[in-house]
Amino acid sequence: MLLAAGLADLAVSTLGSVLGATRGLLRRSDAAELAAEAEHDLMARGRLALDRHTAAVPPAHLEILARHALARRATGDV
Repeated sequence: MLLAAGLADLAVSTLGSVLGATRGLLRRSDAAELAAEAEHDLMARGRLALDRHTAAVPPAHLEILARHALARRATGDV
């Protein structure tokens, strides 16, 4: 019972802090810019997360350079 009461008190105090911070952000004159930056950051994080978990491992940098060198030699563009 004491554990549940402690968790409830923690949740209420955390919620109060979050609401206070949200009110402070809404009063700012650059709130629209902050929201746009936050959206951009979230999209970038999402893109990175998807790339990390769905994409195959890209070839090594030196492997790419070696393939370009071989292709140039094959065309005589040395």
